[in-house]
Amino acid sequence: MRLKGIIGYLLTPCDDSGGVDHGMLERHVERLIGDGVHALAPLGSVGCLPYLDDAEREAVIRTAVAAAAGRVPVLAGVSSLGTASTARHARYAERAGAAAVQVLPSTYWKLTEAEILAYYREVCQAVSIPVMVYNNPFTTGIDLPVPFLASLAELPNVTMIKESSPDPSKIARLREACGDRAAVYIGLNCMARTGFADGAAGWCTASPNVSPQFALNLYRCAVAGDTAGADDWFGRQIDLLNFLMDHGLPRTVAAGLRLRGFDSGRLRAPLAPLAADLEHRLLGILRKMEIVE
Repeated sequence: MRLKGIIGYLLTPCDDSGGVDHGMLERHVERLIGDGVHALAPLGSVGCLPYLDDAEREAVIRTAVAAAAGRVPVLAGVSSLGTASTARHARYAERAGAAAVQVLPSTYWKLTEAEILAYYREVCQAVSIPVMVYNNPFTTGIDLPVPFLASLAELPNVTMIKESSPDPSKIARLREACGDRAAVYIGLNCMARTGFADGAAGWCTASPNVSPQFALNLYRCAVAGDTAGADDWFGRQIDLLNFLMDHGLPRTVAAGLRLRGFDSGRLRAPLAPLAADLEHRLLGILRKMEIVE
C-alpha cells in the first residue's frame, strides 16, 4: 500500500488542564476529511509527538483511527529515541488499525548509517503494515543521502519515503534511485511545486488545517498535468507555507485554526501560543488569500 495525494497532519489539541482533548481531535479529523484530504497523519511534528507520553500517543492513534472510520488511511507517527520504543509504538499502531507508520530516526547522538539501517530493520520486522521512512535534517540534524535512502527502500515494509531536505533536486534523484520499490513524498512545504513536478506521489503537510483547498487544488493540477494551474495555486499559498514553517508548526497551525473560527485548544507545554504580532501577520496572509475576512 502506498498513499497518494494530500496527507493532512493533525494538531494534537490539549484542554485547559493540559491533557489531550480527544473530542476536539475528533472534530479536527472530521473537518479534514470533509475538506477532502486523502489521508490523515496523527503524531507528526504538528502533533507534538515528542511532548506526549506513551499512553497519550496510543490514545491519539486510537482516536484518529476511530474518527476516520475507514474513510481515509491513517499514517501514524511512531518515532522514539530508542529502537525498542519505536518498534513497540509501531506494533501498537498496527493493532489499532493504522494503515501505515511514519518512522523518523530520532536522535540525540548523531547516528551512523549502520545504526539507522539497524533501527529501520528492527521496526520493519516488528510490523506487517507499510513503513514510511522520514528524512528531516531540520529536526534530526542528519540529512540522509539518496543512495542510503534507496538502500532503506530494499527493506520489505518500506514502501514510502518522505523527503524534507531543501535540496530541490533530491526528490527527482530519489525517484530515480528507488524505481518502483518506494514512492517518494514531499515533506517540506516550500518544495511542494518542485516535488510534484518531479513525480512525488503526495504531499505530507499540516497546511490543510489552515488552507485545505489550496493544497488540494495544487495536487489536482499537478496530477492533471496543468503546469500553469499548479504554478498558480502554489504561488497563492507560498507566503502561508513559509510562515507555517518559519514560526513553528504547532503554534502557527493552532493560530490559523483560531483565525478560521475553529477551536484549537491549548498547546502542550513548553509550547506557547503564537505571539500577537506574528498572529497579526498571519491574519494578513489569510486575508490576502481570502481565507478569512
